[in-house]
Amino acid sequence: MIVHIQGKLVEKTPTEVVIDCGGVGYHVNISLHTFSLLPTSEHIKLFTYLQIKEDAHTLFGFVEKSEREIFKMLLSVSGIGSSIARTMLSSLDPKQIIQALAVGDLATIQSIKGIGSKTAQRAILDLKDKVLKLYDLDEVSMSQNNTNKDEALSALEVLGFNKKLAEKVVDKIVNLDSSATTESIIKQALKNL
Repeated sequence: MIVHIQGKLVEKTPTEVVIDCGGVGYHVNISLHTFSLLPTSEHIKLFTYLQIKEDAHTLFGFVEKSEREIFKMLLSVSGIGSSIARTMLSSLDPKQIIQALAVGDLATIQSIKGIGSKTAQRAILDLKDKVLKLYDLDEVSMSQNNTNKDEALSALEVLGFNKKLAEKVVDKIVNLDSSATTESIIKQALKNL
């Protein structure tokens, strides 16, 4: 198993990189989240997951170990393959995926391209307990935080802000401060909108 790759970044696109390690170029598939975290220097290190199939050996790379662990967890769900898992990590921040699984937020999981209601339900059913235990989350506080977020979004919509724009801003605020009250989320969002 290849655990990590460290070397010179030769090529970079939003979905893949080529890393030169001792004269050998490794093609590594990445998520948009990893792409956004890639350092500006030529020398990089990615934590990897090697998927072996009959017709291909595919290498997936992640800047953060935690993202790799979430990727592996997602692969354990029936109906979620490597491309859908990578799409999930490209569509949502890993913290958002963890939160959605922990609180059973079906709508967020279903909003990802390629995931239907049955797969979303299966992902929540299979991973909710793992996520709560692994990340030492309290289900009640996660639900409360989700309520604060929803109330803040609702208030911003009433004030006339674009729903999608407001969601992006509120998600950033909640990711930075998961214990934020509805009022503080709204105040910070108004500063950023």
